[in-house]
Amino acid sequence: MDALGIPELSTEQIETLCATAEEEARKWVLSKVSSKMVDCLDISVEAEGSKPLKVAVEINLQLTPDAKNVDAQALVKEATGIAHKAVEKYLRKLK
Repeated sequence: MDALGIPELSTEQIETLCATAEEEARKWVLSKVSSKMVDCLDISVEAEGSKPLKVAVEINLQLTPDAKNVDAQALVKEATGIAHKAVEKYLRKLK
């Protein structure tokens, strides 16, 4: 974070960062598959430390049998990337 010139984050900023990443990942998944095809979508974003800030994104996606042509693992991988991009975008706004 020092290299990016990002200040130490407050508790509120960390909560906002995590909520933003979760929301972006959720929106992305639901833009790719209908909510009717989703049995379970759990997204967890945790931020730890300050310098360096470590962000962990976990996504549990279970689709209905109707979604047999959808690659759930690929969706999870892409949604995780979207969440990390949302984190980076949020942090760059703070500079």
